[in-house]
Amino acid sequence: MQSPAHPIAPAVRADITARLSAIEVEHGVRVLFACESGSRGWGFASPDSDYDVRFIYVHALPWYLQVHAQRDVIELPISGELDINGWELRKALGLLKKGNATLIEWLDSPVVYRADTAFVTAIRDAAEQTHRAERSFHHYVHMARRNYREYLRGDTVRLKKYLYVLRPLLATLWIEQGRGIAPMPFQDLVDAMVTDPALRDTIDALLVIKRAAMESEYGQPLPIINAFIDTELTRLESVLPALSERVDFSVLDHLLMNTVLGR
Repeated sequence: MQSPAHPIAPAVRADITARLSAIEVEHGVRVLFACESGSRGWGFASPDSDYDVRFIYVHALPWYLQVHAQRDVIELPISGELDINGWELRKALGLLKKGNATLIEWLDSPVVYRADTAFVTAIRDAAEQTHRAERSFHHYVHMARRNYREYLRGDTVRLKKYLYVLRPLLATLWIEQGRGIAPMPFQDLVDAMVTDPALRDTIDALLVIKRAAMESEYGQPLPIINAFIDTELTRLESVLPALSERVDFSVLDHLLMNTVLGR
């Protein structure tokens, strides 16, 4: 039984799975992992939210032995509520080396459409080994500040945007406490990081509204959440950690080689 926070209708799942299979045939690739990356993965989708399907794929060996660089993304035209695109394996691992928080989130998505078990285990292990907490800290705190500045300063606000500020903010707090990679599901972050009862009640009420309302729903600002965001963003921006490059990335090279060679 699927969680009500991450609803995927069986017909939609079947459609997405069929489209992934068609991609493999058309492009001559193998899809290693496919998941939800947006609000449906975070657990606060509206009734009209898109399905943001993201995947990692690998070509056969000859593709990697060409002098000229080849296109390393596959993007399907948006069709109705379906937004499907993927990254080639070498590109994905290169982004993982840079500490790309979006890719790291994919690996923890509660909604998975396709998963090569051995590969997923290996890339999750690689993400843990190469994770640089300070890079994720910078990424999330800057995302929270940007979204707060752009979306939550008016007399009325799009209610969904509170969640697009709170999620990276809570992820930053998670990392600050030395808990490792921040989980993708928003509820996990709330359960662990929000201890004030009044703030928790307000966030819970906001989630109920978000899951029932349309994506464009507007409402009045929520002072208790604004105060929390203001206080924590100001504090976190004053303690931004220095960036470090001292990480052994050879595990990523081995993962690329073993996957391409089918080991």
